[in-house]
Amino acid sequence: MAKWHQLRKRIHLLCFLVFLALPFCDVVRFDIPQQRFYFFGYELWINEFGIIFFALMFLMFVVIVASMVFGRIYCGYLCPQMIFSEASAWLQLQLRRWLKHRGRGAPWLAGAAFYGALAVASVILAFIFIAYFVPPVDLARRLATLDVHTAAGVCGASVTLITFLDLAFVRLRFCTTVCPYGYLQGMLSDGNTLLVHYRDEGHTCIECKKCVRDCPMNIDIRTSPFQIECVHCGECIDSCETILGRLRKPGLIHYSWGVEGQSRFPLDAKRAILSLVVAFYACGLFAALSMRHAVLVRIAPDRATLYRTGPDGRIYNHFRYTIANRSHQPAAVVFSTQRLPGAAMALAANPVRVKAGETVQGEFDISMPPARHGEFVTHFNLLTSTIPDPVTETFPMTFISPTEAQ
Repeated sequence: MAKWHQLRKRIHLLCFLVFLALPFCDVVRFDIPQQRFYFFGYELWINEFGIIFFALMFLMFVVIVASMVFGRIYCGYLCPQMIFSEASAWLQLQLRRWLKHRGRGAPWLAGAAFYGALAVASVILAFIFIAYFVPPVDLARRLATLDVHTAAGVCGASVTLITFLDLAFVRLRFCTTVCPYGYLQGMLSDGNTLLVHYRDEGHTCIECKKCVRDCPMNIDIRTSPFQIECVHCGECIDSCETILGRLRKPGLIHYSWGVEGQSRFPLDAKRAILSLVVAFYACGLFAALSMRHAVLVRIAPDRATLYRTGPDGRIYNHFRYTIANRSHQPAAVVFSTQRLPGAAMALAANPVRVKAGETVQGEFDISMPPARHGEFVTHFNLLTSTIPDPVTETFPMTFISPTEAQ
């Protein structure tokens, strides 16, 4: 009857597979060298801070709401520290049993095998972790050459060492000492937060203490449901149901909403408001992503020289452009003018072609005949059309001309 234990282990396996896959699928990843933020198929550049802000705020409020509603379920079911710590303890126990079964029960042999396996696992886990911030292909090349000179190499070596020490010696002690989430949870929970609750109104507990022996955090849930060490893993629920089930009695430990032991999900004003806040940020993020253009075009006039007069008598204004192709396919941008009669554009290539992931900067001149009425400033529009995306942008500009007095 270890239903919660089996569920946890299946979720742990799923989380581990997701942890391995995410940096290679660019679902959620910061690419520090390229200054990119990958978010569910979108490649966001550092100059798109507004979208990145909405994404981070959305994720932050999801964590807040999940913590207030489900308590420390994250710690027991989704936390990497819990997953890898329990895996490390399981591996150590299995190696001891395997060597003992084969008649090689020397403690030093079991320790050497365990620490050797941890060393290999630490390298792999550190590689995956650093791959969230450095492209995996580049990181693999650095690992093959044992690079410890660049920032990525130093970080990789440091994370490997920290991971090894954590899995070998720290493990779940981290959760009970310095983990900030446990302390944060104490501020986020309220009277309706999900708890692992011991209720024995009929005094049917037989004092077998199996719930204490099976607890990975070494606590007695019967003392209080608000112990900061409790990670809501549900192992004690399985233990109690297993023992009392043999006596044909129901278990005394359950998941419940709040100390009152509510079996139904409570919906109060605070939860409704926070849910609306999450929905607001989700809508803002969706709107920002939907209005995002894959090709970013920026145009600015060069006013170091207001204008110049060419040998042909035409008046020239100088402009600069920046085109960033944030898509995964080549693109081209066509420039044109609007509301500027007689204008001519001197552009090296029109359209301007930009490769995938490339940023191109350039300059061009716009010329027109001298103003007939001595107009110093003429307002017009610069139009850009993106190929293959049917996106047209309008940039209001001004053309500077000499006056008749000049």
